[in-house]
Amino acid sequence: MTASSKHNEVFTQLGPVERLAIEAISLPRRSLRKHTDRHKKQYAKCIEKVGLISPVIIDSAGVIVAGLIWYLGALQLGLRDLPVIRATHLTPEKLELYRIAEQRLGELAPWDDRAVAETFKELSQLDLGFSLEVTGFSQGEIDFRIENLESLQVEPSPDPADIVPAALPTTVSAVNDLWQAGPHRILCQSALQSDSFSALMAGERVRAVITDPPFNVPIRGHVSGKGRIRHPEFAMASGELSDDGFKGFLSGYLRHATEHLSQGALLYIFMDWRHSAQILAAGKAIGVELKNICAWVKSNAGMGSLYRSQHEFVFVFKHGKVPHRNNVELGRHGRFRTNVWQYPGCNSFERNGEEGNLLALHPTVKPVQLLADAILDCTERNDIVLDNFLGSGSTLLAAERVGRRLYATELEPRYVDVAIRRWQRHTGQSAVHVQTRRLFDEIAADQQRECAE
Repeated sequence: MTASSKHNEVFTQLGPVERLAIEAISLPRRSLRKHTDRHKKQYAKCIEKVGLISPVIIDSAGVIVAGLIWYLGALQLGLRDLPVIRATHLTPEKLELYRIAEQRLGELAPWDDRAVAETFKELSQLDLGFSLEVTGFSQGEIDFRIENLESLQVEPSPDPADIVPAALPTTVSAVNDLWQAGPHRILCQSALQSDSFSALMAGERVRAVITDPPFNVPIRGHVSGKGRIRHPEFAMASGELSDDGFKGFLSGYLRHATEHLSQGALLYIFMDWRHSAQILAAGKAIGVELKNICAWVKSNAGMGSLYRSQHEFVFVFKHGKVPHRNNVELGRHGRFRTNVWQYPGCNSFERNGEEGNLLALHPTVKPVQLLADAILDCTERNDIVLDNFLGSGSTLLAAERVGRRLYATELEPRYVDVAIRRWQRHTGQSAVHVQTRRLFDEIAADQQRECAE
C-alpha cells in the first residue's frame, strides 16, 4: 500500500464538522471512566472560560466515539448543540478500540514537569480573569509545580528575601499614606479603625488573613535582652493592657477584619503561649471557628526562665459556614503539611544580613517561606491576603513570591518604610504613593535633600 493510498484510507471517510442538536447525540453503552458531578462541573468550567474548539466524534447513529467530556460539560451548561464529526467508515469493533485508545494513549507519555511548571508560571502572571484550575490541575498541584521549578537544596541556606537594606535616616511614610506596590496595597494606619479597612480594601474581599499582632508583652526583657540589638516598644499592646483589655484589642481587630472576608476564609493569627486564652476568647466572641493550632518550632530558643521559649502558636480560625479552601489535601499534590511548622527563628536572621538584618529592624520577624507556605495552603493565585500588623513586610514578600495580592496596614511609619524598601529591593519595582502618584524613592530623595540643607 502506498503512502498516498494509506492517507486516503485514513481520512476520506471523515465527515465535515457540523452542528448537531445535543439531544441527537447519544452516550456510548459503557462509560470507560467514572465521571462524577465534580468532574462534570470542571468540564463545564473549561468550556465556559476557554470555549469549545474540539468537535465531538460520533458514529453514524450519533453515539459518541471521542470527546465525551465536552458533551458532559455542554450538558452541564445547558448548550443546545455541539460541533461534531461523523466517523462512518469504521466497523463497530474498530470504533470501540478507538474509544479506548483515545482515552488511554495520552496517559502513556509522562508530563514534562519543568515545561508544565514554566507554562503555569507564565500563565499565572497574566490577568486571565479566571482560575488556572480550568486545566484540570488543582491549585495545590499548580503551586507545588511552580514552587519546585528550581531543584530543592539538600542543605538549608538563608532565604535572600530575609535580608533587608539598611534603614533610612528619615521616615518617608506618614500616617494615612496609602502605597501601591505592584498588585499590593499598604496603608499606614491602625488596625483598630474601621475606616482604615474601608480605605485599604476599596470594596474587595479577602481570602485569607495572616498576621502577627503584638503579644501585649514588653519588648525589653521578652524579645530584646541585654545584647547589642535593642528595640523600642510597639505603639500599642506592648504590655500596657490588662488581660481583658488585650482580649478587647484582639476582638476589636478581628471584628473589623471579618467584615471584609470571603465566606470560608481562614485566619492565621500568631500569638505567644502567655496569651492563648485571650486570642481564643476573642475568636469565640466574634464567632469564628477554631480549625487548628499550629506551632512554629524555631531553630533557636529565645528568652525564658525555667524553659526557654522555642515556639510560637498560630491560631487558625475560619470565617463563615462554607468550606474553606484546602490546597494540601493530605499531601495529595506533594505538599505534606502538619500543625508543626519547622522554620528558622529570628535569632538566625542576624547572621544573614550583608546590608543590614531583619532582627535589627524589627523584633518579631517571621521567615518569608513560613508565611508563603501558609498562603499556599488556603488560597488561589491572585487572591487577596490581609495582614494588618505588617511590621517589616515578610508577608508582603511571601505574597509576591507565590502570586497573591497582599493588602496590609501598619501603624508605625518606620516599619512601612522597611516593608516597602524590602519589596523594592526584592522585585526591582517602585512603590507608588496613591494620594500623590509619586514614587517612594522620589519622596525619600526629597526628604534627604531637605535634611542635608
